[in-house]
Amino acid sequence: MQAKLTLRMEEELINTAKLYSARSGKSVSKIVADLFKLIQADNSKNAVTQNVSSLKGVIKSDSSESDYKAHIESKHL
Repeated sequence: MQAKLTLRMEEELINTAKLYSARSGKSVSKIVADLFKLIQADNSKNAVTQNVSSLKGVIKSDSSESDYKAHIESKHL
């Protein structure tokens, strides 16, 4: 469902948005919606990254990073 949103901003920024809209062939509404979709996707990505980061150190290992790199190189090279 679509709803109406009123934005208030500097007139110069509005003019810039309208020029960009004309050049890109997209409405200002579409441009703003796309921006918020990018923000939403970035927030989702950050949430996943934070969740994965929280798992760091959960599994203890005697292997070092250099051991892991050597293993990967021997496996793929």
